Amino acid sequence: MIAGEIDRSQAGELMPAVNLVDPDGRVLNLGALQGGPVLLNLWATWCAPCVKEMPLLDELAGDYGEELTVIAASQDLQTEKVEPFFAETGLIHLEPWIDPETQLSTVLADALPTTVLYDGAGREVWRVAGELDWSAPGVRAAIDEVVSETVRPGAAQ
Repeated sequence: MIAGEIDRSQAGELMPAVNLVDPDGRVLNLGALQGGPVLLNLWATWCAPCVKEMPLLDELAGDYGEELTVIAASQDLQTEKVEPFFAETGLIHLEPWIDPETQLSTVLADALPTTVLYDGAGREVWRVAGELDWSAPGVRAAIDEVVSETVRPGAAQ
């Protein structure tokens, strides 16, 4: 796999049913997110490429709104750094989810950042290891493929 390029070699794999937590103690089970596409980003405050792409991911989340759930799952061992990072960076569309035992790194990533796009059934469509320009037209087109084929429950057809 080439860093920073879309890789479809693991398409069809199920999203891991890992529990994430936020600084307030809320729990999010990734396995419960089925029904719409999910872009899952594994990142850390100490990872320079991760930090660089976070504002782009925040913008992406804002642009897609309810059509795409963007989850930024921190792999920081020093979890107390995550919430201040969000505040200092001015991220408004992403939530500070934390993978306290870095389970996602174990099952999904050889390096950070790693981002995986899942379809509405929770199956992997593609992944990217390394930094990516989330505003690039080709990247948006690859996301649009999945967003356009997903009909959310209750949506007009």
